[in-house]
Amino acid sequence: MPGDSAGSPGGPGGNGGPGGSGSGASVDTSTAITAAMYTMTMTNTSCAGATGLAKVVCLTQAFEATLSDSLLSAVQLPYTLANAQKWSNLPAGLSARYGISLASLNGTQRTAFKDLMLAVLALNGTDEGYDEMIGSMVADNYLAVNGGGTTYGAGNFYVSILGTPSTTGLWELLFTGHHYTQPYTFNGSAGSGYTPAFRAIEPTYTVTENGKTYQPMEQERLAFAALLTSLSSSEQTTAKLSSTFGDVVLGPGQDWKFPATKVGLKVGSLTADKQTLVLNAIKLYVNDLDAASAAAVLAKYTSELADTYLSYAGNTSVTAANDYIRIDGPNVWIEFSYQGGVIIKNMPHPHSVWRDHTTDYGGTK
Repeated sequence: MPGDSAGSPGGPGGNGGPGGSGSGASVDTSTAITAAMYTMTMTNTSCAGATGLAKVVCLTQAFEATLSDSLLSAVQLPYTLANAQKWSNLPAGLSARYGISLASLNGTQRTAFKDLMLAVLALNGTDEGYDEMIGSMVADNYLAVNGGGTTYGAGNFYVSILGTPSTTGLWELLFTGHHYTQPYTFNGSAGSGYTPAFRAIEPTYTVTENGKTYQPMEQERLAFAALLTSLSSSEQTTAKLSSTFGDVVLGPGQDWKFPATKVGLKVGSLTADKQTLVLNAIKLYVNDLDAASAAAVLAKYTSELADTYLSYAGNTSVTAANDYIRIDGPNVWIEFSYQGGVIIKNMPHPHSVWRDHTTDYGGTK
């Protein structure tokens, strides 16, 4: 997967996809977006009686109803695998996205989009779920004013709706920007998928906006460090990989390239308390989803925990460039990798991806 690159700030792009040069959002626009989305309060009342997927469909349709014809035609696209794969770790100005940018939305439209994301993401916890999403955009606003320019910022995050929202058919809600991608693929009776989900953050230190301090992914780093340092020396030897990793292996463009053979330390060989530490790390990804979706996914991963493998490269403290961790199970795949800073120099920052061997892109392939 290509590493981050600052490039040059993109100029204004159109509302439609792909947004080849990003939206060209100003910093003021980007901070206004995060300010408007900061409070976790849903304003939509017409969908209040719906639950589960029916509520997501209702809120998606409510969001679409606020859009002009031109924005609607840009955001509503056919469901194809090629459209679903249009995500990246790079800013939109360096890697085009489909759909519409948050900078292209007015206040009413942003509120409707906010209501939709409140329904699909976890609402409890700091730097997790919805709060983590906002923190990722806040960090990008910080990069915009600290060397990144207008290619960065919350206004350059894109939403697309692939296929027709329904409780029975195949469709996807995709939200993607620099260092953040979260898909929701709904596939009728075949079930739902929430991967590949990408998380990264720069800078790694705390950033404050709207009176709130964010440090997304620090909880993940601490969970991985706690797991690796809990291992005995012999367990660490078994888990340690001989290769050096400068980034995640299965990032954008690397779909279904899972290694044929699992490597490292089998989780089933660990004591119960150490297995719990593995599960705690997995939860920090799965529990970004709404509670019902997270519970179903976590039940699957928990049942497969004994046949899941843990491996790493670099240091067990997970603080330096080329430190790398992998969790690879019958279904779950999680990577966490530290690499050098791009905008904030001389400071490594993490990239991480959560995939599923079976349900990436809702099981479509």
